Amino acid sequence: MLRGIDVSAYQSSFDTDGLSFVFVKATEGRSYLNPRQTTQAKQARDAGCVVGFYHFLWPGNLKAQAAYFVEHAVSKAHDLLAVDWEWTGEHTRASNAEKDSFIREVKRLRPHHRVLLYTNRDFWLNVDTTSYAGDGLWIADYTTAGKPRIKADWTIHQYTDQPLDKDVADFKTEAALRAWAEGV
Repeated sequence: MLRGIDVSAYQSSFDTDGLSFVFVKATEGRSYLNPRQTTQAKQARDAGCVVGFYHFLWPGNLKAQAAYFVEHAVSKAHDLLAVDWEWTGEHTRASNAEKDSFIREVKRLRPHHRVLLYTNRDFWLNVDTTSYAGDGLWIADYTTAGKPRIKADWTIHQYTDQPLDKDVADFKTEAALRAWAEGV
C-alpha cells in the first residue's frame, strides 16, 4: 500500500518524505476557499506526489457547489477529486441523493478526473443508503492502516488524524496509482 496525507488550511507546512499522494482541501459549500491550497498543491507536486483535491459538502445547491469546487480547485489534468461527506459544523448533512448528485455533477464537469467519496465508517454503515462512491471510496476508520472495518471495496483508507490525517491507498505501486488517476 502507498502512504499519503490530506491537508487543509490548518497545516501551514507538512513533510512529503515517503508519501505517494496528497489530498488538499480546496473548497467548502459555496463560499469557503482554502487560502493555502496553491502552495500545498505545489509542495506535493514538487515532491512527485499524486495530487487530489476535496470539497466539504453542505446540504443544498449541489450544482452550485460542484461548479464552485471545480472552478476554484487548482487541479490539473488527472488530479483526483473528492467530496467530503460528513456532519457539518452545524450538525447538518447533505442527503444521500445530494451526495450522489454532487459526485455525478463533478464527473460531468470534469470527465477526465477520478472522483471519489470521502466519508467516515459511521456514515458509510449507518447513513449511506446508495453505496455510490463515484470512482472510489475513501474511508475514514481509525484502526490499523489498510484494514478499515467495512465490507465494501475501498480505494483509500484514512487510518488516523494524529498528528495529521494519514492515509493509505490500495495500490501496489505508485505507477499503478498514477495510471488509475489518469484513467489508463
